[in-house]
Amino acid sequence: MDGWTAGPTGAMVEVGVVTCAITDREEAGRRLAPLLEHLRGRDVVVLGLPRGGVPVAAQVAEWLGAPLDVVVVRKLGVPWQPELAMGAVGEGGVMVVDEHVLRSARLSRGDLEEVATRERAELERRTARFRGDRPRVPVAGRTAVVVDDGVATGSTARAACQVVRALGATHVVLAVPVAPAGWEGRLAGAADELVAVRTPRFLGSIGEFYDDFRQTSDEEVLACLSGVAPPSHVTMAVPADGAGLVGDLVLPAGARGLVVFAHGTGSSRHSPRNRAVARVLQEARLGTVLLDLLDPTEQDGHATPVDVELLAARLGLVVRHLTDLPTTAGLPIGLYGASTGAAVALLTAAEPGSPVAAVVSRGGRPDLAALRLPAVRVPTLLVVGQDDPVVLDLNERALRMLRCEARLVVVPGAGHLFEEPGTLDVVAEAARDWFVEHLRARRHRDGGPERLRA
Repeated sequence: MDGWTAGPTGAMVEVGVVTCAITDREEAGRRLAPLLEHLRGRDVVVLGLPRGGVPVAAQVAEWLGAPLDVVVVRKLGVPWQPELAMGAVGEGGVMVVDEHVLRSARLSRGDLEEVATRERAELERRTARFRGDRPRVPVAGRTAVVVDDGVATGSTARAACQVVRALGATHVVLAVPVAPAGWEGRLAGAADELVAVRTPRFLGSIGEFYDDFRQTSDEEVLACLSGVAPPSHVTMAVPADGAGLVGDLVLPAGARGLVVFAHGTGSSRHSPRNRAVARVLQEARLGTVLLDLLDPTEQDGHATPVDVELLAARLGLVVRHLTDLPTTAGLPIGLYGASTGAAVALLTAAEPGSPVAAVVSRGGRPDLAALRLPAVRVPTLLVVGQDDPVVLDLNERALRMLRCEARLVVVPGAGHLFEEPGTLDVVAEAARDWFVEHLRARRHRDGGPERLRA
């Protein structure tokens, strides 16, 4: 057994030292669960903080043989530094305020309430999303184990503990894989017990203690709560003309399609924008593959200039590889291309006999595939920012050249990278709706182009 535990006195007792990183949240839960063995046999309910705490909590609940539920809270971030918490709000009207942060940031109560109003609305949305018609697991008179994937400032954890106390829990345990040294002082009185796998002296961020700290999707949370297997995550390797291509495959339970991402020049499969879109697709039960079409040697400065024909050939190999994999065979395949990656996706879709069923281009460069655009025969969605005039003009020209069902969506207020608040959400939702509609079955349709404003 490894980690630290604290009782009501707040005294920390070392029960082992962990020096290696935690692989992912599931492993974190498996490491955390044995530290809670003393609770086995009690009347326990395990409550995960969505989203990242739920996969950890699921492992703890399984170990203890206890029911699993969520306790929903929202951090109140400083307006110009959202990662810095000045407090948190939780179910039942609970609000916790970090007076020190509030004073240091020179924020007024009006500033605090403005953020709190917005976060309460999101709190209500998430509560409805994660519970739906499922009743809350009763907490009154029971031991409540509140689980997150880590503690940084402690505001969210404190709010969660206060929520479960308000619901009538007689004993509250806060259990996390990672917390800063001295956290028992910071959270004194929040819980009756504090349990952590690691309490490093220096905690820059929780994610640095995980090998895989990708964001947890709503779909994964719902899968854990329903007892359904969460989406599988696999790092896949595909040999292609001497290069070793690497991709991250995420396959939700009951996937109804698969979308392969082709990123733009200078980006990678770790692109936060593409990963944000991928999560929205995964929540719609679409599998995703975020792919690097250059091997590590080529990415490290030995690469040739961008060769969209070469990259399209490699993408075609990956698509065919996916049609042969037992886990993905039979799934209709879509391509999502960003910037120059959009040209790669269009060239791949234009190949005779291509199994691609639909294409989405985000801020794409279809001009790099101009000669092959008339050969694209699958439904194609072009999404461009209104404040990206050069690329918008290129996409309007491409729309006139396509001989398939095609649509151009112009996103108001968006630039080339869709960094403006809310604009990437528009892209993700448009892509989701396009793929959900067109990956039901492969269709070859010729249709007139359409230009829309989001």
